Amino acid sequence: MKAGSLFLLLVLAAPNPPEAAIAYFSNVREIHVGQPDRQNFIVVDEEIWNHSRADLGDLRIYDGDSPLQYSLSEQRAGISSEEVEAKILNVGTVAGHTEFDLDAQGIAAYDHVRLRLEAKDFVVTASVAGSNALGQGPVTDFAPSTLYDFSSEHLGSSTVLKLPASSFRYLHIKLAKGILPLQVKGATISNVREQQASWTKVGSCSAPQQKPRATVIVCDVPPKVPLNRVSFQIAASQVNFRRTVSVEGVNGVQEASGELSRVRINRAGTLVTSEEMAIAVAGVSAGDAGKITISVENEDNPPLAIEAVQPLSLERRVYFDPKGKASLKLYYGDEKLSAPVYDYARFFHVDTSPAEAVLGLGSHNPEYTGRPDDRPFSDRHMGILWAAMILAVLALAALAVRGMRSEAKP
Repeated sequence: MKAGSLFLLLVLAAPNPPEAAIAYFSNVREIHVGQPDRQNFIVVDEEIWNHSRADLGDLRIYDGDSPLQYSLSEQRAGISSEEVEAKILNVGTVAGHTEFDLDAQGIAAYDHVRLRLEAKDFVVTASVAGSNALGQGPVTDFAPSTLYDFSSEHLGSSTVLKLPASSFRYLHIKLAKGILPLQVKGATISNVREQQASWTKVGSCSAPQQKPRATVIVCDVPPKVPLNRVSFQIAASQVNFRRTVSVEGVNGVQEASGELSRVRINRAGTLVTSEEMAIAVAGVSAGDAGKITISVENEDNPPLAIEAVQPLSLERRVYFDPKGKASLKLYYGDEKLSAPVYDYARFFHVDTSPAEAVLGLGSHNPEYTGRPDDRPFSDRHMGILWAAMILAVLALAALAVRGMRSEAKP
């Protein structure tokens, strides 16, 4: 019984959760603080990606021997929007033009109006005027917007009017000929606040190769840097196209797909312009091969005049408070270390104007010793465990034989 209990304890023995220690990090870099008296940040670069955990959970900032809390932030594009349904009033026709009023009650300020139009294949100009009294009082005119739908050409649509930040109670909208009053089905008014994403260039791409009905581009990218976007530069002279694009990773597995488009159409003196020159990728990495393959489907159309293709990674920033220190150290390269849980990250907010700190060159940590072997006893001493099991089996067998002999003597 004692041998069995000992064996069970040895098998179930597990190491304690890994702790951070300077000697356990393989790499180190100097942090030259931008301004010691305010919030700083560093940008995660290829050197850090190549020598840290895939989730960046092993990054640690030290002031001497003391750890310093931080918050890891992705610089994604953000849109915060307050949107309300607007009441449509006085819909009718004036001199062949559809006109109506929108009641903006329920939202303090706004800068976008989205119309729901039950119409296809049109281009119209929308004139907008704001006032605080319906049908009377001073009126403020806004720059006109162009609304369009190119369903037949498969070139998309837009029914959004963009305005400067406004707070008028009523908006009077006049549409150019082409939309009937019965086709105006609704409208929403919103206050949209946009934050642009920040990107880091990673890798490079070869010249496009023309294949039957497709253009293929092969890109070399760092194996461990996550890709979030592929941008295209296409000759400005090439307009009015929409092409499906696929991005393939290791073993030809499709990692992302999207569309490139550029629209410049003049209809009855109204110019419509829009373009989309990038494909979103969901944070994939190129793996050990370090390559991705991009295919632009041309179908029966001539190839696009692609001038450049650039893989991009969403910028990651490490924000911290240097607490008056002009120099700190960043340690990384400990696969067993899990991400820290900091109060600083829980209550984090970006200051109005944080300072960017400069990272020194990456180098091997001179204090590195590596972690001690913290595997369970069962993994580190398999020979001893097998010997213990064999001895236990032999002991049990001997006891069984002895018992059988004792029973046979009477």
